[in-house]
Amino acid sequence: MNTFDPSDRRNFIKKASLGSFAALLGTDIVFALPKGYLPVALENDPQKLFGKHKDLIVRNNLPWNVEPPAHLLDDKITPADKMFIRNNGLVPENIDVAKWILTIKGEAIDQEKTYTLEELKTKFPRHTYHLVLECGGNGRSEFYPPTEGNQWELGAVSCAEWTGVRLKDILADVGIKSNAVYVGFHAADLHLSRDANKEAISRGIPIDKAREDETLVAFQMNGKDIPLVHGHPLRLIASGFPASVSGKWLTALSVRDRVHDGEKMAPPSYSIPCDPVEAGAEVANENMCIIEKMPVKSLITYPKSGAMIKENATLGIRGHAWTGESRITKTEYSIDFGATWKPCQLERGKNKYAWQGFEAKVDFPKKGYYEVWVKATDDSGMSQPMLTPGWNPKGYLNNACHRIAIKVT
Repeated sequence: MNTFDPSDRRNFIKKASLGSFAALLGTDIVFALPKGYLPVALENDPQKLFGKHKDLIVRNNLPWNVEPPAHLLDDKITPADKMFIRNNGLVPENIDVAKWILTIKGEAIDQEKTYTLEELKTKFPRHTYHLVLECGGNGRSEFYPPTEGNQWELGAVSCAEWTGVRLKDILADVGIKSNAVYVGFHAADLHLSRDANKEAISRGIPIDKAREDETLVAFQMNGKDIPLVHGHPLRLIASGFPASVSGKWLTALSVRDRVHDGEKMAPPSYSIPCDPVEAGAEVANENMCIIEKMPVKSLITYPKSGAMIKENATLGIRGHAWTGESRITKTEYSIDFGATWKPCQLERGKNKYAWQGFEAKVDFPKKGYYEVWVKATDDSGMSQPMLTPGWNPKGYLNNACHRIAIKVT
């Protein structure tokens, strides 16, 4: 299929972001970049280091933050080479699986307990689920005014097949008190300073989320050992919440009698204004609320934006839809900027928190330029907005309708 270079509306926002400025110029000049940005060292190649697809986009290399363009996410189960990387610290060095220990501790347990990796694999039943992981900042590049952080487009999302043991089974084996409120994770990734006394990230989930069937302590991804950059040998998977709570390189879990207070739990990290604010507003931390459930969302994965087709030809589109709540009940497409909508065929998800495939056959009335938009709706009646929603200082939770450019010739 022939393609053209569409003048996507996101280009203005990208160019407005100083974080993309050096890349646009194609130079090695270092600018005063917003907090969280570092120049990309081209010799540090994620394809060579982590086996990633050559077309993935590096957003940051210290720590590594890498995303695929939307069309690379066409697989029903996201393969490792096309999965986004979101790190807060440095990838652990010299992992010894034979000596790996998971410690369960905290105020809301009777006694601290440890498990070897082998004990986890043999003591508890194994479970396998297809589970979406999405960065809370996915789509950040579409916010205006621009916000701090990695300027993710739409590819900081995946749906892999995860195998492990249910966290609730581990908690039941340890025995937790009635005052348990939160479960926080601790991990082996190194703080950027390499100070062993500092955690790169230590977030958590409410106890009810920890007890869901689909919340796993996982040791396999897509039927194999988890790749190093995605948390080998052990990670927490709590789909439906921002992926930042699904801690990689898991070494300990704290069962807390309060909201976990680890690194990046306090606002403004992974928090949005409790009440709506105008774009560009400054919001005090005490007026920010922690993000929990992710919003309904969808992604067109075929064709790639910029496709060209002949007049009177039918265009097949497909993609995925997902939600942090329960399941998607409807996906629709529009070729007139949301004035009218037509239904897509929607697949059922493999399980709760799996994404659901959709497809449709699209006919165009005449020659010219079009945008194909897709909108998903979940079983609570929530659907995607057509415009970037709810500006917030950290650029979280953008679930605006995805759109691709098509030219009919």
